[in-house]
Amino acid sequence: MRFLETLKNIWKIEDLRKRILTTLFFVAIYRFGTYVVIPGVDPHSLTALQEQTQGGLLALLDMFSGGAFANASVFALGIMPYISASIFMQLAAMAIPSMQKMQREGESGRRKINQWTRYLTVAILMFQGPTYLVNLSVQLRAVGASLPGGIFFSIYATIIMAAGSMFVLWLGERITDKGIGNGVSFIILVGIIARLPHSLFQEFISRTSETTGGLVMFLFEILILLLVIAGAIMLVQGVRKVPVQYAKRIVSGKQLGGARQYIPLKVNAANVMPIIFAQAIMFIPISIMGFASQEVSPFWSAFMDNTGFWYNFVFFVLIILFTYLYTAITINPTQMADDLKRNNGFIPGVKPGKPTKDYLDIIMDRITLPGAFFLGLIAVMPAFARLLGISMSFSQFFGGTSLLILVGVVLDTLQQIESHLLMRHYDGLLKSGKIRGRTGV
Repeated sequence: MRFLETLKNIWKIEDLRKRILTTLFFVAIYRFGTYVVIPGVDPHSLTALQEQTQGGLLALLDMFSGGAFANASVFALGIMPYISASIFMQLAAMAIPSMQKMQREGESGRRKINQWTRYLTVAILMFQGPTYLVNLSVQLRAVGASLPGGIFFSIYATIIMAAGSMFVLWLGERITDKGIGNGVSFIILVGIIARLPHSLFQEFISRTSETTGGLVMFLFEILILLLVIAGAIMLVQGVRKVPVQYAKRIVSGKQLGGARQYIPLKVNAANVMPIIFAQAIMFIPISIMGFASQEVSPFWSAFMDNTGFWYNFVFFVLIILFTYLYTAITINPTQMADDLKRNNGFIPGVKPGKPTKDYLDIIMDRITLPGAFFLGLIAVMPAFARLLGISMSFSQFFGGTSLLILVGVVLDTLQQIESHLLMRHYDGLLKSGKIRGRTGV
């Protein structure tokens, strides 16, 4: 079989074999750490915390941490503080001229920005640690247990969780350097996949043990899931090629000949960022109403039901808006037009300079709209899955941030493996064509 032959070829390449084994070793360390409970916390009294993480924002955080959040693990805060710090620094680098100048300095500038990102991560951890302990204390009191008293426990527990998150970040960097794939993204992928077998098994038991459609309904759910995954792959890999021609030689001011190349403009240049921003805004009413002591009005209660129409409608609209906003921030048609002009390149039939910039703007608007609609549809798919009676834990795999991260990281990792195979003159993972990751072609 071709698949077995490909596995043999992967094992034959010593460098690739070492990288895969190293990645599995670091992943095993990470998975072991998600079950190491914070010293002083009784692991048998975490039932209320685990029930709290069955839905809402905490379910998403628990998924990204691989279950460490619900286990009150030393890795409970996970890799998300670093992701938040990276997003902030990325937006700051686009808005602050001094940071833009630092980015153009090359490796030294990137090293400084990475160092500042780590400092910001530690600051976020120092804030999130006590907040997590307050929530943990409330959940433990609900089952008749409690945390150790005194400020000393809060200090050393916060330090332990902060150190655990920085250790997870270190594992991700080691995977990037010595393993396969992007380490930080791979850590998140492992956390998402870790919950898939349990959720799939629970859904199977639920469908086969109750009068809710039986095995036929379960197979129908799997078919829908595969179709959604196929759509997510198309969204991640979608690229619009704009033809560009570079002059080979110029005689008497006339252009003779040219090398035809392409500018790959992605259908979804913003990737998963619009969903993250929109989801953060949609959780603001839920967080505020959670502290309200009086009865919630019908208007606000509509935004607290993540399966309701108005919640998902506003969520869908916000994703479209943020897709256009983030695409406008990350892709600069003016700079692309200037680079083409500087390198004696041009788009056939379009004049250099401002006409090229306007043409690229029109192309980006046209390809961003369907990408934004498709991204919004994938984001609200878990709500449709809940309406079909699919359990909360399993419905999270039908769309949203988790599905796009899963698809994107898997494609990037397979692309790296295929590059190793083709570089050693072995057949790739596919019989024809090449795997394209989130970076396009």
